[in-house]
Amino acid sequence: MTGGLPLPVPAEAETVITVGGTGSALGSLRLVAALYEKSHPGVTIRIMPSLGSAGGIKAAIGGGIDLALSSRRLTESERQQGATEVEYARTPFAFITNAKNSKKNITIAELEHIYADPEPRWTDGSRIRVVLRPEKDIDTTLIRNLSPGMEQAMRSAQARPGMIMAISDQESTEAIMKTPGAFGCATLSEIISEKRQVNVLTFNGVKPEVRNIARGTYSLFKSQYLVTTPKTSSAARQFAEFVRSRSAGNILSSVGNMLVTSKQEP
Repeated sequence: MTGGLPLPVPAEAETVITVGGTGSALGSLRLVAALYEKSHPGVTIRIMPSLGSAGGIKAAIGGGIDLALSSRRLTESERQQGATEVEYARTPFAFITNAKNSKKNITIAELEHIYADPEPRWTDGSRIRVVLRPEKDIDTTLIRNLSPGMEQAMRSAQARPGMIMAISDQESTEAIMKTPGAFGCATLSEIISEKRQVNVLTFNGVKPEVRNIARGTYSLFKSQYLVTTPKTSSAARQFAEFVRSRSAGNILSSVGNMLVTSKQEP
């Protein structure tokens, strides 16, 4: 007998969606996730620390996370394992320095010199501390492909002992923020969404802005992809759809992303 007392109502199970991958997308996705959670009680979006594009895709294929974020298209091997991607945004890829540096613009000729010179210097004579990314990282590829001279300069920098090497986007930006004279790169989306205190340079006189990507006057950008697999839950797929919605798009646009969608949901 219950003695007339009401029976307890079972608590609804919390739905947890894990998302991880390229560090350049994490800050903006945290903002989108916060909006989604407000309108979906009982759903928690857990954004993992940076796994990198390859790490996120591998984790999604293996079922370790629900949804991967990537700055590159899938490889044929990843597709054969059932992964699919959809591009949802593009964000300017910018050259940055430590916030105390007063430099405003960088040219390809200057880049080639900075990466090729064993001891590059700023105009005031202080040392330039280049923050590198791993050889196969998308950031390295983007810079290396700027010119034939840049290809050789990057190879020289990668082979030089004593260089600062950052594995993730966040590690790279933090190293630039903390190191006097530091120089490197980051996406505009990461800089804005994570409130990074850095000095953003124009490239060949053009600002790394979304409108300049749209105009075709700024050609350096990173694409952002959502990656799903046969193991992706229906709840995670619903969140992936939300990322491409108009509501999420307003947030993405406000933090340095150009939307890439074939359809805008309400």
